[in-house]
Amino acid sequence: MITLLSAPSNLGLRPPEHGSVPGAAKAPEAFREAGLFRRFGELGARESGVVLSGRYVDDDDTRAAGLVRNQEAMLDHTRRLAERLGRLLDAGEAPLAIGGDCAILLGAGVATARRGGIGLVHVDGHTDFRHPGNSDECASVAGEALAAAVGRHWPAIADIEGLAPYFSAERTAHIGHRDDDEEQEEVRALLGRVTPASDVVALGAARVAADAVAVAGPAYWLQVDVDVLDPTVMPAVDSPDPGGIDASELTALLQGLAPHAVGASITVFDPDLDPDGRYALLLADVLVDGLRDLGSRVRRDGGGVPG
Repeated sequence: MITLLSAPSNLGLRPPEHGSVPGAAKAPEAFREAGLFRRFGELGARESGVVLSGRYVDDDDTRAAGLVRNQEAMLDHTRRLAERLGRLLDAGEAPLAIGGDCAILLGAGVATARRGGIGLVHVDGHTDFRHPGNSDECASVAGEALAAAVGRHWPAIADIEGLAPYFSAERTAHIGHRDDDEEQEEVRALLGRVTPASDVVALGAARVAADAVAVAGPAYWLQVDVDVLDPTVMPAVDSPDPGGIDASELTALLQGLAPHAVGASITVFDPDLDPDGRYALLLADVLVDGLRDLGSRVRRDGGGVPG
């Protein structure tokens, strides 16, 4: 059974401007208003509440070197989210975590690593692979989450409870970055499969999904950052970049990926950039159509997260 869990954290994002607060934490309730929770409920899904995060602080003027934005609050949220996700996984449910920013991937990583580990399919318009080994600008985990998930970050972020890496690089497939992504060559050398958005368009979503399943399967966590969509389709995100896929391609991609996923997380939609709600409605259509079979093959085949 799919169970929807709200994870409204914006702690891993940079402030839109000095002293301001990102809007991504409002996404779960914007999706509720757009009918996402109701429509999943009509398919038999249930709700399992919310894991609230601490207060966002623009700490750029006070943060010590070697720390990321809102580090202690983010680590606290990660542990509590991991605990909740773990209970759902142990009960044989398929959690759909509605974020929030990409840093909630760490909660899924800790939850699954505590149980022996699984693969990861990372769908994102960026590789999210900034880390201390390739940048002096590390601060926002939302742009560093994939690096942290495979163990390439400061230990406080990437090695919570000594569990690094949360996902093995060999069983991680990334899909959706733009052709000018700065970290793509490093990611290609490390991960099991790396597919740019242009290949989703050229090869077709079904083939790209099948290739990712072959690397990350037979069971994996599915992380979906909606900035994989082209900004002509989805401008209501923190970092919109041209060259993304369209809504039908993302729907088809998710349809191919969802059945083999033990759970999924949806991130970085910003309702502050969607004043009339049109983009929330579009995403509700994509997510309901794309994820309605979340975990179905895992349950049928008797697989899941080792425990």
